[in-house]
Amino acid sequence: MSSTRERRMILPPRWFVRVAWRVHRGLYRVTGGRVGLRRPKPKDYGTIHLTTTGRRSGRERGVILGYFEDGPNLVTMAMNGWADPEPAWWLNLQAHPDAKVVVPDGTRLVHARAARGDERSRLWSTWREIDTGLDDFAALRSSETAVVILEPRPDPVL
Repeated sequence: MSSTRERRMILPPRWFVRVAWRVHRGLYRVTGGRVGLRRPKPKDYGTIHLTTTGRRSGRERGVILGYFEDGPNLVTMAMNGWADPEPAWWLNLQAHPDAKVVVPDGTRLVHARAARGDERSRLWSTWREIDTGLDDFAALRSSETAVVILEPRPDPVL
């Protein structure tokens, strides 16, 4: 018997993940945003509500995501419950990178981009401190999980 123990990450069934997402969004919507968002804490991520523009429909689409702060930027990961396809919100941001984020202390306009190179490595390491199983879950996907940076952008001049 080998002294190295292989860790196998088990994901909940897809239907369970989808129900959990719907319940979370429903609570957020029903309470007018009073429930469902939280600020990040040391060694713990927060939650935001991201509104993107649909790449095909042009309609607004909302999703609740985990994040942490990196200076003025918000950082999240483009995961789809660790399933293989890219999440729709990330595909939408690739087509229309300007978006809106609701954080516990208000609304921000942001511009999205994927972290690359050393920046990605640094931010991935920060995520790894928050979630010690990150690399094991990421290994379940056939492609690299994008680390998404939501940079502040100025309010449009009216």
